[in-house]
Amino acid sequence: MKTLIEKEEKLQSILAGYNKVIVGFSGGIDSTVVLKEAVDVLGKDNVLAVVANSELFSDEEYNKAVSLAQELKVNVKGVELDYLANESISNNTPDSWYFMKKIFYAALNKLAADFQADAVLDGMIMDDNSDFRPGLRARDEAKAVSVLQVADIYKTDVRMIAKKLGLNNWNKVASCSVSSRFPYYTKLTSEKLAKVMQAEAYLRGMGFSTVRVRVHGTVARVEVPEESFADFMAAKKEINAQLMHLGYEFVTLDLSGFESGRMNNVLSENIKKKVLVG
Repeated sequence: MKTLIEKEEKLQSILAGYNKVIVGFSGGIDSTVVLKEAVDVLGKDNVLAVVANSELFSDEEYNKAVSLAQELKVNVKGVELDYLANESISNNTPDSWYFMKKIFYAALNKLAADFQADAVLDGMIMDDNSDFRPGLRARDEAKAVSVLQVADIYKTDVRMIAKKLGLNNWNKVASCSVSSRFPYYTKLTSEKLAKVMQAEAYLRGMGFSTVRVRVHGTVARVEVPEESFADFMAAKKEINAQLMHLGYEFVTLDLSGFESGRMNNVLSENIKKKVLVG
């Protein structure tokens, strides 16, 4: 088994094989490590961070990503993506993530041509290979490179490398498209998405840094880690009032606690296989 030092050296060796790169940057810990290592190896003039903005991600996350890239003294460019114009995405089908990533990588490849980059890099890690990640197919089709996977780096490795590099987001909670808050085949609208973002922003402001508001019609099913249950119940009246003010008729706390990708649990293995293979 490779040590963390060996894995990081492998990552740096991979990056050294390029002259110029584009990094798809979300502000999350994985893509931050890729960006930081790329700049350290290639120099800031040979790296461009690209941050996507759309209705499926909050302006808060977009602005934080741009600010973080600027703090790292990296050239950064924002790109606006109209995901909801694609019916598979707006209808929240099981392959919607494939189409989102297909649009995203196409935008990156276009910018890479303008920047004369050798490669488009993303922040996919080894853990993503064991999860339902339709975006991996889009990545392969676009010939983007997941350098962390090539270097055999997992989430625990990423956090340790980030901490060593002095990155202040080394323990950042992972974010995800707001479409994941709705059951599959739920028609997504700007209003529905904005309402979820407002609800989650409110709960984060209440101190719940790890939170998902899953929406089932008029019901807001809130997921927080089990260790946060007591705090949630202590503020239940205020939380209930605020989320009802946003338009939800019922507010519930999920007793199973927080689980990333919960909405994927309803998909059969056959559907997952079909989506992943194409």
